[in-house]
Amino acid sequence: MVELLNDPTVWASFLTLTVLEIVLGVDNIIFISIAANRLPEHQRHAGRLIGLTGALILRIALLFSISWVISLKTPIFSLFQHSFSWRDLILLAGGLFLLWKASTEIFDEVEGVEETVHSVNSSFTATIAQIMILDLIFSLDSVITAVGIATHLEVMIAAIVVAIAIMMVASEPIARFVESHPSTKMLALAFLAMVGMALMADGFGVHFERGFIYAAMVFAGGVEALNLLRAKRRKAAKAQ
Repeated sequence: MVELLNDPTVWASFLTLTVLEIVLGVDNIIFISIAANRLPEHQRHAGRLIGLTGALILRIALLFSISWVISLKTPIFSLFQHSFSWRDLILLAGGLFLLWKASTEIFDEVEGVEETVHSVNSSFTATIAQIMILDLIFSLDSVITAVGIATHLEVMIAAIVVAIAIMMVASEPIARFVESHPSTKMLALAFLAMVGMALMADGFGVHFERGFIYAAMVFAGGVEALNLLRAKRRKAAKAQ
C-alpha cells in the first residue's frame, strides 16, 4: 500500500479515473434527480442518497467480479449478421428503458399531467427500482472504463468512492435547480433520451463517443444559461 501511495503513476491514474467517473456519472445524477423529484418532498433526499449508494455498491461489486463483467462481452447469438452478447442486450434494455422514461416525463411536462401518488411506499419502491436499473447500466460502462485506466483494484475503488461522494454532494443542488427551472428539466430529459439512443446504438455495435453527446449538452446548457439570465434581467427590469 505504501508503494502505491509513493507511485506518481498511481496518483495520475487515480485523478484521471476520478474525473472520468464524475463525467460518466452526469447522466446518472440527472436521472436520479428527475426520478427522485417525483417523490414527496420529505423522501427526495433519501431517494437520491439510496440511488447513489446503490450505484457505489454495484460498481464495487462489479469490480470484484471483473472476470464476469468481461465475459458479458462474449457473443451468445447472431441476428442479421450481427453477434449479440449479454452486455449488448443489457445496453439495449437500458436504452429502451431510458427512452421510455424520458419520453413519458416529457409528455407529462408538455401535457401538464400531474402524477397522483396512491401509495407513498409503492411510489418510493418503484422509484428506487428504476434508479437501480439505470445504476446497473451505467455501472457497466463505469467499471469497463476503470479497468481500462487503472491496474490496481484499490485505485479503482478509491476513485469510484470519491466520485460517488462528489456526486452525492452535487445531486441535491442539481435536483433543486432542475425542478425550479422547467426549461432546464426539459433539456435534461432530452439529454437522457439522447443517452438512451446512444446505449441502444452501442447494443447494436455502433459506438458513439460520449464526448460528442456531452459537447452537445454543454453547448445547449450554455444557451439555456443565457436564456435564464435574459429572463432574470427582464423580470428585474419589469419590477423596477
